[in-house]
Amino acid sequence: MPTTLRVATFNLENLRDDADADPPLARRVDVLRPQLARLEADVLCLQEVDGQRPPGGGPRELRALDTLIRGTRYETFHRATSISAAGAERGVSDRHNLVILSRFPIESAEQIRHDIVPSPEYRTVTAEPPADAATALTWDRPSLHTALTLPDGRTLHVVNLHLRAPLAAAVPGQKESAFVWRSVPGWAEGFFMATVKRVGQATEARILVDRLLDADPNALICVAGDCNAEEREMPLRVLCADPDDTGNAALAMRSLVNLEHRVPAEQRFTVRHGGRQLMLDHILASRTLAGGVRDIAIHNADLGDELVAQSLAHASPESYHAPMVAEFAV
Repeated sequence: MPTTLRVATFNLENLRDDADADPPLARRVDVLRPQLARLEADVLCLQEVDGQRPPGGGPRELRALDTLIRGTRYETFHRATSISAAGAERGVSDRHNLVILSRFPIESAEQIRHDIVPSPEYRTVTAEPPADAATALTWDRPSLHTALTLPDGRTLHVVNLHLRAPLAAAVPGQKESAFVWRSVPGWAEGFFMATVKRVGQATEARILVDRLLDADPNALICVAGDCNAEEREMPLRVLCADPDDTGNAALAMRSLVNLEHRVPAEQRFTVRHGGRQLMLDHILASRTLAGGVRDIAIHNADLGDELVAQSLAHASPESYHAPMVAEFAV
């Protein structure tokens, strides 16, 4: 009998329980918990889960997430998380952690951030004062890879991603404030640097996928998360490695299948931004895994507009990313 499994991804958007959180965590739980229940996921990839220090100090913990999933099917799931750049002894990061919750046992988990692709070195040309040395363009966030044991003993590889947003990176002396640039050349250079970071992280994840396929050409691999990019943008093209891009039909089994194509075009979006419908979150599958796909859904019917939300006096408890879920029989 084939194994039925449901893999979901959901950017929770700054899930936190600090005293000054706006809105308070309790209000967010009321909105988010039913969304998680509706997914009925066996494997859940979450982004933007913030960490908090426990009373009395110590490594940061995911207290807000623990509160959110309390009493749900996910409370007893196996868990893998990204960790602080300062090291595992510091616990999780303060902001934007990646989490994978799995009904299936976790064989192994690894955080990948410049473990495969080193930081590119770049010397700015618009910085004030002028740069006298190159600096490293490091990824904003890691990727999180887990190997899960399915009931029949096979391994399911899940890679949780949160790529950098397409916002220009800071250039010394080129910003008047957080969102105001001093010059067009400074902004352009910052955008170039951000693009290197975003595509670089996608490249590192893509090389990881190929290493898994080197070990097993029929590996079950799922790459899911907030890619901050639509299908024909470079990060997705790098991740999918379509034969039309590689120019080599012999590499077709290496490509990842973008499962959202099974959703009608008019329903194919995970973010609303100023009235525009954008598909920024994705579930990609290796050819072997994609052969077992039975259904995919994007829960966007009640999705608010993130740009409109910025004008509200109080923050909304919802996430401005729609969760999505794919069902497989493998």
